[in-house]
Amino acid sequence: MPASFWLVPFVQIFSLGLTVVAMSLTAFAKDQPDAKADSLSVYVGTYTKRAGEGINLCRFNLSSGKFSPSRVVAVTKNPTFLALVPNRSLLYAIGEVDDFQDKGTGAVSAFAIDSQSGSLNLLNQQSSGGKGPCHVSIDRSGHCVLVANYGGGSVASFRILDDGQLSPAISIDQHRGSSIDRVRQTQAYGHCIEADPTNRFALSADLGIDKLMIYRLDAKRATIAAHDPAFATVDAGAGPRHLAFHPNGRFVYVVNEMKGTVAVFSNGLSEGKSLEHLQTISTLPANFHGQNSSAEIQIDPTGHFLYASNRGPNNIAAFRIEPATGRLTTLGHVSTHGKSPRHFALVPGGRFLLAANQDSDNVVVFKVDAVSGLLEATGESVHIPAPVCIVMTH
Repeated sequence: MPASFWLVPFVQIFSLGLTVVAMSLTAFAKDQPDAKADSLSVYVGTYTKRAGEGINLCRFNLSSGKFSPSRVVAVTKNPTFLALVPNRSLLYAIGEVDDFQDKGTGAVSAFAIDSQSGSLNLLNQQSSGGKGPCHVSIDRSGHCVLVANYGGGSVASFRILDDGQLSPAISIDQHRGSSIDRVRQTQAYGHCIEADPTNRFALSADLGIDKLMIYRLDAKRATIAAHDPAFATVDAGAGPRHLAFHPNGRFVYVVNEMKGTVAVFSNGLSEGKSLEHLQTISTLPANFHGQNSSAEIQIDPTGHFLYASNRGPNNIAAFRIEPATGRLTTLGHVSTHGKSPRHFALVPGGRFLLAANQDSDNVVVFKVDAVSGLLEATGESVHIPAPVCIVMTH
C-alpha cells in the first residue's frame, strides 16, 4: 500500500489537532482578564534634591497588590505634584522651583503619555505665576489646569489647548495677609486649589492666612475670579493645606497641617450660600505629644471613609463619615512603614491605598477593608527616591 495512503489521514488528523489547540488557546485568552485592565500605571512625582531624577512610573497589579520595579519616565527638576486629565493621555506636573527661565517663578509642564510604554513626552512648559508651586489639579471637564504657588502665595489657571499644551496663565490671584504664627504665617502661602463637584467653583487652602479662598470657575475660558464671600476661615494657627470634596458635593474637608486637624464644612456654594464650619477633629492619636505636620486628605469612592496623613507619628488616620451630617468619627491610625507620608492615593474602586513616604524613599501598599474602612499593610512596597505625589491611570 503506498505511503501516501497513510499520509493524507495523518495530515488531516494533525491539522485538526492544531485547529482544536488554536481554538482552545483563543478561548482561554478570551477567558483571561486583560493584563492592562487588571493593572494601573502609577506615576510618582518626586524631589530631585537627592537621588531622584524626575517622574517615576511603575505598574501596580490590582489582583496581586504588587508593584513592578519603578523607572524614570521624565527627567525634570522637582516635579513634586502631578495631575492627570480625565479620559486623555495627558499629565501635568509642577516644577517646585523659584528660577524658571529667570522669571522668579516656578514651572508647570505638560506631558503626553505614550499609550504603549507609559513614557512621558514633554509638550511645553509655562511659568506657574509665582514662586515655589506645590499643587496642581485639573478641572472636572478637563479644560483647564489650576496651580497653587506656595512661595508666591498665589493661585493661577491655565487653558489646556487642543494638542495638550498649556497656555500661559489666564488668571493669577495673589493672596494677601498673615496669621498668628510669627514663624510660618508671616505671609500668604497658597497650598492647593481644587474644582468643586459642580465645576462652577474652586477652593484654595492658604496655610499662611488660615483661609479657604473661594473662586468662581469658568473652565472653558480657564478663568478664576473671587467669589462673594471670598473666603471661609479655619482656626487661627491651623495652617490649612489640602482639601477634599465629599462625592455628594455637600461637604468639604480640610486637613490643617500645623494643628494636625481636619475641619469639616457644609458646602452651599451651588445653592447661593457659602461654606459653614461644622466640626474640627484631631488627626493624631490621643497619646501622641511630639512634633507633627499633617499632609494629605482623601475620601474613599463610597463617601463612607476619610483618611489623613501625619508626618510626626508617620501614620494615616482613618475616619468614618456620618452620611446625614458629614461629621467625622475617628476609627484608628496605621503606621505608613516609612518616614514623612507626604501623600497617598486610593486606587480606583478603593481596594488599596498607596502611601508615599518622602524621607524613607518608599511607596507602601495597604488593603482597605470595605466594611470597616480600616487599613492593613500588605508588606508590599516599591523604592522611589523622595516620593511626593501619586496619580494612577489604566
